[in-house]
Amino acid sequence: MTKFYLTTAIDYVNGAPHIGHAYEKIQTDVLARHFRQRYDDVFFLTGTDEHGIKIQKTSASMGISPKELCDTNANKFKECWAGLEISYDKFIRTTDEQHEEIVQKIFKKLQENGDIYKHSYTGLYCSGCESFLNPRDLTEDGLCPDHLKKPEEVKEENYFFKLSKYKDRIIEYIKNNPDFIQPEFRANEVLNQLENIEDISVSRSKDSVSWGVPVLDDDSQTIYVWIDALSNYITALGYDPVNPNENFKTYRPADVQVIGQDILKFLAIYWPAFLMALDLPLPKTIFAHGWITIDETKMSKSLGNVIAPKDVMEHFELEHPDAFRYFMMTAAPAGRDGNYSDNDFKEKVNADLANNIGNLLNRTLNMLVKYFDGEIKAEFITPSDNEIAKAAMDTVQAVKARFDKFEVAEAAQEIVNFANIVNKYVNDTAPWGLAKEEKMLDCAQVLYNVLESMRFIGAMLAPYCPNICQDIYKQLDRKEIAVEVKLDSLKWGEIPVGNLTEKEKIKPVFLRLDSEIAGAAKKA
Repeated sequence: MTKFYLTTAIDYVNGAPHIGHAYEKIQTDVLARHFRQRYDDVFFLTGTDEHGIKIQKTSASMGISPKELCDTNANKFKECWAGLEISYDKFIRTTDEQHEEIVQKIFKKLQENGDIYKHSYTGLYCSGCESFLNPRDLTEDGLCPDHLKKPEEVKEENYFFKLSKYKDRIIEYIKNNPDFIQPEFRANEVLNQLENIEDISVSRSKDSVSWGVPVLDDDSQTIYVWIDALSNYITALGYDPVNPNENFKTYRPADVQVIGQDILKFLAIYWPAFLMALDLPLPKTIFAHGWITIDETKMSKSLGNVIAPKDVMEHFELEHPDAFRYFMMTAAPAGRDGNYSDNDFKEKVNADLANNIGNLLNRTLNMLVKYFDGEIKAEFITPSDNEIAKAAMDTVQAVKARFDKFEVAEAAQEIVNFANIVNKYVNDTAPWGLAKEEKMLDCAQVLYNVLESMRFIGAMLAPYCPNICQDIYKQLDRKEIAVEVKLDSLKWGEIPVGNLTEKEKIKPVFLRLDSEIAGAAKKA
């Protein structure tokens, strides 16, 4: 396979980004960076959702236009992703002119196909969900289960999409394609939701929601969020119902669409139905991640526990986002909920990045300088059939297998497990003892095995920690960019003969968060 196309959910710009948003974007970024190490052409899409009643009401309360609010908050998301080094290829906004024009064409095509019809409707509308709710889905008190607010009764004449027409095809597709919904346990949730599926409203009266894409040939209606927002995954590529461009033909369908579990219904039911109606291929995988809580409590403005990524960065005085990226990606197993706390953050990154990986490199380079003046000689290079070399190659394959299932936390653990193996190898072989016994070739070969292992670790870990891993490569005197190393090109024995390092060049690649050096700025 030469191409890989992956997307995130597009974030609603009614507020600023927090670590829940960041969790999804970092996860997708790590996937994108990993697959760039394997495939020739990766396209990573993210963006913002900018229409709807909440934007309309919030901007009115602030005395500004909806577009001004969208511009301000879309920039906040862009700035946040820049700070976290999210390497997206395109950032789409649903207020982009091209997107709006294509959405109108999509709506028109669905009308012409007979998949959209006009219908008078009385329903219970939750402005928080931006969705009509079925009475059976409400709490005993008649509240929206997600927002715990009573939905308002709305009577309108709207356009409806014949979702029920595609019910059986979607059920059959899910059952015949076990990779379509991941993790697998989410598939049953979707199949249960499909049992009671009904046609859905895909427009709103302009009197109710004026901030949206107008329906062509019907001035009284605006296109509702689902066709507008979900279509971004194809409009961003240049889809046009009449004449799709080459970019769209190259990347479709998406290889994975990463979303929160709260919108799985819309991505796994509504979106496939729209694509079927447009005669377009379905995504290969919809991956639904879990929630991130704060100190075991769900984030809430009323509780005051909403944390922005920059809050963590500033609190721990981080020069770059690698530690935060790493922690977030190891906070939860694939598809499950995770938790953030300052103590967990400090303990995890100190244990894995400073004590395990960073210290392994630091002490090995220092021994190379102490015993061999930092020089690698030809006889130091070990064969690729030694125990550590085999473990390194096995770990590359294990990491790839984890990523093929989008198991980002589990892939990181494979890398840490390998680092544990190498640390144990150092302690068992005791190169300092070998040097003391004047077994210098044995000592040198142990050090070479460790340094080669660090080269492998640097490449595999780079999608999580691009800066730390680049520092690893610099200390190994490598000219490559760690995150650009093709995993299938990793071969044992490629640290060459010659002077590898000098004492002055050896610096910790990651300082413990409570170390004297790391805390110097705070003390000052």
